[in-house]
Amino acid sequence: MQTLIVITGPTAVGKTALTIQLACHYGIPVINADSRQIYRELKIGTAAPTAKQLQQAKHYFVGTKSIEDYYNASIYEQEVMSILKTSSSDMNLLSGGSMMYIDAVCNGIDDIPTVRDDIRLEMKRRYQEEGLEALCEELKRLDPEHYAIVDRKNHRRVIHALEVCYQTGRTYTSFRTQQKRERPFRIVKIGLNREREELYNRINLRVDQMIEQGLLYEVEGLYARRHLNALNTVGYKELFDYMDGRWPKEEAIERIKGNTRRYARKQLTWFKRDDSVCWFHPDQQEEILKYISQYE
Repeated sequence: MQTLIVITGPTAVGKTALTIQLACHYGIPVINADSRQIYRELKIGTAAPTAKQLQQAKHYFVGTKSIEDYYNASIYEQEVMSILKTSSSDMNLLSGGSMMYIDAVCNGIDDIPTVRDDIRLEMKRRYQEEGLEALCEELKRLDPEHYAIVDRKNHRRVIHALEVCYQTGRTYTSFRTQQKRERPFRIVKIGLNREREELYNRINLRVDQMIEQGLLYEVEGLYARRHLNALNTVGYKELFDYMDGRWPKEEAIERIKGNTRRYARKQLTWFKRDDSVCWFHPDQQEEILKYISQYE
């Protein structure tokens, strides 16, 4: 039976370095599970693997899509399953911190229809003109069951549920079976974590390094397309607001750090609900290899 090693954990914890070490050790490629590193325009702000790192180990799903492309966890699941099906290796390696993408591969994801462009544009127009509260009220009428559980402050989730309602004539709830799918491979999950102060210091340092590497210039080049969903991302939206004069650059940078720390906490909360994850410090390479050896 094939084994899928899943390396996960909060942003800036050190997943990339350890993953490349494992890929080189076993002579296998990396299946990237970062939903933003997949976009070729978002290199600096997503801390995508460098050219040198990409030379060290083959990577799937790094810079393979444009921010103009429609992409989601369901498409990702299908493409990863296709790679695993054709893999000749007994061991495969998936690494990243995007919760929905990892869950889609490990457990499957509900088969929710791809929304047509005309419906997406119409819902975007309505959100801008009518506001979130009006759309929440409409969702309450069309799908009260989903309205009761959806994060009503998250406009993307509210809008997506409405999009599905309008495209299919059915409730969004009717597509959410949440049944775990059987996989034809063994899944071994390894979580990486650090003490909170250590992790936060790494996050702050990485944001400073991104600024030094030219994040502001990267964001400036994307300003005209800021409305795209792929750019509703920490590091980009704060600098867009700086460019709009909402706050000084120094405050934008501090907001990036703060929002990244909040995202790291959200990731840890999500992953720690999963009892199948075995946790390590990223420096415990020997212990991690020993743990994996049980499944070789």
